[in-house]
Amino acid sequence: MNPAVPAPALSASPARLLVAPHRLLFFVGATNVLLAMSWWAAWLAAPRLGIAMPSPAAPAGWLHAFVMQYQMLPSFVFGFLLTVFPRWMGLPEFERWRYAPVGLGLFGGQVATLLGAVGWDAGLTVGLWMTVAGWSAGLAALAPLLWREAGRTWHARSCFAALVLGSIGLTAWGAFLLGLASPAWAFASMKLGTFGLLVPVYLTVAHRMFPFFAGNVVPGYRAWRPLWILAAAWLLLLAHLALELMHAYAFTWVADVPLAALSAWMLWRWWPRGKAPALLTTLFAGYAWLPAAFALYATQSAWMALTGEYALGRAPAHAMFIGFFGTLLVAMVTRVTQGHSGRALVMPRVATCAFVAINLVAAARIAVELAPDPMRWQGVVACAWLIALAPWIARIARIYLSPRVDGKPG
Repeated sequence: MNPAVPAPALSASPARLLVAPHRLLFFVGATNVLLAMSWWAAWLAAPRLGIAMPSPAAPAGWLHAFVMQYQMLPSFVFGFLLTVFPRWMGLPEFERWRYAPVGLGLFGGQVATLLGAVGWDAGLTVGLWMTVAGWSAGLAALAPLLWREAGRTWHARSCFAALVLGSIGLTAWGAFLLGLASPAWAFASMKLGTFGLLVPVYLTVAHRMFPFFAGNVVPGYRAWRPLWILAAAWLLLLAHLALELMHAYAFTWVADVPLAALSAWMLWRWWPRGKAPALLTTLFAGYAWLPAAFALYATQSAWMALTGEYALGRAPAHAMFIGFFGTLLVAMVTRVTQGHSGRALVMPRVATCAFVAINLVAAARIAVELAPDPMRWQGVVACAWLIALAPWIARIARIYLSPRVDGKPG
């Protein structure tokens, strides 16, 4: 090494979070995971331990859904989209003043919300407005790219449409929280967050990126990603959403059966037939939870149509949330973190452990619905979330605070 050229500093520094949007937003998301699940685990465990926790102004279960769907997971979503939108469209990368407000809004919003959940009366309102500010900054940064690009990047438009539906859901939650609307608006917010925001974003990113990743590392792999598949999935998701909003649970199978079949077919077409590295295999293994989740939704709906019984409870929802969203969060964030930090595209041991553990947690949470004392076991599962993800989160957080190991910018 030339002694006149100093080696890059390897010390961690918070200033490095502002070097790239994924650094800041993924760090915020990682921190939000720990905060959100720590509060939820404490809330579930407190009655069993004889501990009295303050009752939030909104039902705790609804707050849990809001935090996970509109603060924690969107931190990762915005971090990814603020990174890839310019690349997908061949446009310049964002300057830090465009993405810093997004991270600050989503992080501050969740912290304030959780403080509101444990006794700070104004916290829920402050958290709402900070989250709205962060979302608005994200939409304002991404929207101009849609009309500035020369062509039409339909994956970007699909993701942006999901973010717009998410903003409607956020508005619905705010209307309820501020006393301007009935609890039905909070219900609508939760359903929009799942089937209008998160499933479409995850599905769109998988449709765009998974065949691309596989084509880069599997010899002879032929990428398959027809746009009509994405359009069909959108129509079916909107149909499921509409039926849920009408409380027509006995009829959601009309959308759920084709969604299960469509997502299973996509998985079969995408799955590499040759030898594939673990980092790639985890993406498809995590995606396998999507057809499984819709199969559970379809089963629950058909059973309700036949018997009037809502037999599976929240099992389908948690197959989606922990199974699909959770496992792919670990797999995709690991892939992006390895590549954008200059590291080898391999699955680190701590990430493998987190991926296996979160799959087990998902299976356990589904089984809890059939347990004789489900609330007790929900607390155990929430604690298992923390145990499963904490070491992995500690590793990726350290990476975001440190320079790239190859000395390149970003």
